[in-house]
Amino acid sequence: MAGPEPLRIGPRRFEWGRRTYVMGVLNVSPDSFSGDGVADAGRAVERALRMRDEGADIIDVGGESTRPGWSPVDAEEELRRVLPVVERLREAAADLPISIDTGKPSVAAAALAAGADLLNDVNGLRGDAGLAAVAAEHDAPVVAMHNQRGRERSQDPVDAVHQGFMASLAAADDAGIARERVILDPGFGFGWEASENYEILRRLAELRLWRRPLLAGVSRKRMAGEQRGDPAGDRVEGSIALSVIAIAGGADIIRVHDVGALARAARVADDALRERRGDG
Repeated sequence: MAGPEPLRIGPRRFEWGRRTYVMGVLNVSPDSFSGDGVADAGRAVERALRMRDEGADIIDVGGESTRPGWSPVDAEEELRRVLPVVERLREAAADLPISIDTGKPSVAAAALAAGADLLNDVNGLRGDAGLAAVAAEHDAPVVAMHNQRGRERSQDPVDAVHQGFMASLAAADDAGIARERVILDPGFGFGWEASENYEILRRLAELRLWRRPLLAGVSRKRMAGEQRGDPAGDRVEGSIALSVIAIAGGADIIRVHDVGALARAARVADDALRERRGDG
């Protein structure tokens, strides 16, 4: 089975199957679950550039926490947090793809107009219908994540992800977003029990039947350290272990906080799996 087509995200061309790409998480919300939020735009850009130097291929800017029990913020506050960062980062790094992590159409539109290249939607285009329209208007690629929160329990979590992906791709089709511009994310940690997270991870290769690039976001999640009682900021080893399993299962992108360590781990995993890479 052939793999996904290459995709241009802003200034770079991503050739799926050649290597694992790294998305660096840049939280500019004060209540980030991992405790790494940066409120000052200048410091946030410095962190982004440091992540680029450590091996990040994309920087994902987010201004609203999506941790369990998070406090929603209005669009005005979210824009106040993210827009200066996107603008300054675009000016400082013309060659670096920027992702905006938001579920609000107004925030997405402003960030894309300011220089962001990719929309990362934790609701998989199944939340506010205006979000898909914004992505289509700006011709922006989309990360569509399956979010299990608030949905009925499923006997088979992988089947639930399949159903979510089907709905996300249908929403993209309806909005006029070409399927080759959609990246799929199974949504680790979003409404799943620990056993379900691990089941999806073990069976990640089954999700490749959609022939879309897969993004795995396991970094610092509870599944990366809950059995040991590790706090979110002390889950580097767990994040590496789970990310490498995801790469072996066919993840094309890993979304990470500790870019240096995870980028090095990804390179080692790619070397070990090189004979498999590119076979779809």
